[in-house]
Amino acid sequence: MNDRLLIHDACLADGHSSVLQIGVSLMIEQGRIAWVRPADDADPDGADTLDGGGATIVPAFVDAHSHLTMPGGSHWIERGSDPPDELRDVARRNAARLAQAGILWARDVGSPAGSDGRAISLQVRDELAGHAGAPYIRVAGTWIATDGYLPMTVAVKDGDGLAAAAVAQLDSGTDFVKIMLDPPGRADHCPFSVDDVRKASDAVHRRGRKITAHATILDGARVGAEAGVDAIEHGMELDDAIAATMHANKVVLVSTLSVLASWATFGETTRIERFTSEEGRRRLAARREGAVAAIKAAHRAGVPIAAGSDFGGGSVRAGHLAWEVELLIEAGLQPHEALAAATWRGGELLGIDHAGRLREGDPADLVLVHGDPLGDPRALWRVWAVFKAGERIA
Repeated sequence: MNDRLLIHDACLADGHSSVLQIGVSLMIEQGRIAWVRPADDADPDGADTLDGGGATIVPAFVDAHSHLTMPGGSHWIERGSDPPDELRDVARRNAARLAQAGILWARDVGSPAGSDGRAISLQVRDELAGHAGAPYIRVAGTWIATDGYLPMTVAVKDGDGLAAAAVAQLDSGTDFVKIMLDPPGRADHCPFSVDDVRKASDAVHRRGRKITAHATILDGARVGAEAGVDAIEHGMELDDAIAATMHANKVVLVSTLSVLASWATFGETTRIERFTSEEGRRRLAARREGAVAAIKAAHRAGVPIAAGSDFGGGSVRAGHLAWEVELLIEAGLQPHEALAAATWRGGELLGIDHAGRLREGDPADLVLVHGDPLGDPRALWRVWAVFKAGERIA
């Protein structure tokens, strides 16, 4: 088998340049990107050749907010109590869907625990490691929250408990830690203080790992930003002051606009409450407007934005990260910035230098799509070929 492949005469969008590169050839050698050159200068030199005409090469996508073990839909909370074997099967199917869609990095931000008390996502990560047809997986383990938040969480009462639970997650083998800064019910105040969250953040950082915080309410985002967590998940109620704090403390925003767009009727699942009335639809519209305003505030402040679909933890299903890119553009990002959010920005958040990038010497993790994703983001839905470490898997 030839270990050299030339993808010839394609276009290229790398998430850095705002201009589509036309007439590009890319050589893969032994699973890595050997070079990228103008097509006129490309010499096959004995390599197999794939005609890339009419397609665009983009980096493999990074879904920065996913729940591999969960099937999604409006009953996702109930499904978290399904038997662990069923949830592992769900994860396998979700992983296959991601890879086929060109999403080769899954940042799993919450999983139910198995009978041994460890997050099921840990078992899935270990099982699928090295499988060509599965994404690379990094997991946070089980959600850590205050009493009464969700039935699938590790419940803690104060800052000492939060820090201890965070360290316990790392001891169980997680790659990073996820805490919840939303309260149970419909309260609008974070259940933890800045000092509480800072204790947990410092404990995780001393271990050389990252900590991220679910925060859909304004006060939760404020607490997380001031405490110096590495990322705010959702961040649906940011204002300019919080965005400025996030920028100063190098806190990333992980966007999940598509989970709001996916709700046909208002289902405020983070507070275990559902509305199907006209009032519910009004509140959903207001929530969507607030989330878009939060993206705009973060963008103005220069906060890095990584794209997440929240599949499994809401109505979105696996493999639909392209929807998030479209919504980020609608919220004011330039197309190349939105593509960056779904590629190398997520890689930076994971701490994986080559994830979501197209550089000589990096693993050949890349996707070919039909069309120009900088002119028409719907092109990201039209995946033609997926290469993982130089091997074509779709």
